[in-house]
Amino acid sequence: MARSDSAADAANPGRLKQIALTFKMTHKADKTIGFVLAGVFLITFGVFLAIGFLIGHPVYLGILGFLLAFLATAIVFGRRAERAAFGQMEGQPGAAAAVLDNIGRGWTTTPAVAMNRSQDVVHRAVGKAGIVLVAEGNPNRVKSLLAAEKKKMNRIVADVPVHDVIVGTGEGQVALKKLRTTLLKYPRVLAGPQVTATNDRLRAMGDLMSNMPLPKGPMPKGMRLPKGGGKAR
Repeated sequence: MARSDSAADAANPGRLKQIALTFKMTHKADKTIGFVLAGVFLITFGVFLAIGFLIGHPVYLGILGFLLAFLATAIVFGRRAERAAFGQMEGQPGAAAAVLDNIGRGWTTTPAVAMNRSQDVVHRAVGKAGIVLVAEGNPNRVKSLLAAEKKKMNRIVADVPVHDVIVGTGEGQVALKKLRTTLLKYPRVLAGPQVTATNDRLRAMGDLMSNMPLPKGPMPKGMRLPKGGGKAR
């Protein structure tokens, strides 16, 4: 029992520190966050307290109002913090990959499955909706990356639907803050075993490509890879 209490005491400072860091980060992008949170708490608590005096139960309604005010403040704080985080991540390389890593259970993400010299990149997410290719970078350049990767996916797993998304704020693009909800809105067409099988096939293909020895420079015409995988000895 003592061990569990000490563990809880040790965890509390960590949570408070995390909340403080989150507040500081949010305050940098949203200077009014302190006033907003104070307003939400006071208004919610004040409304319930006033109702309590009207009906003759200020203590009960005051306690209920305090709890609901705390809950409302936490919800508003979470949303404002999330909005601030997305605002800071917007346009940063790898931002889409960070969102995909936190999409939730049932999804397997592989960052940077395709990239060009301009650092435009395509990430891959596999779930019950199928395969989703998420591109970030210049919209004109990533279209060719997406087309090539989509063609590859259709060749490897032809029976699995492949969706493509370009992250951005332009027409036909998906804002970073809406990326997660966009993927979750796709219809679920695969069962759990099908998702596992798809991941296994993609993983095997990736291992095969990474282990295949490639000659330096252009390959001479008519040259064929040796049988048996062509492993160097």
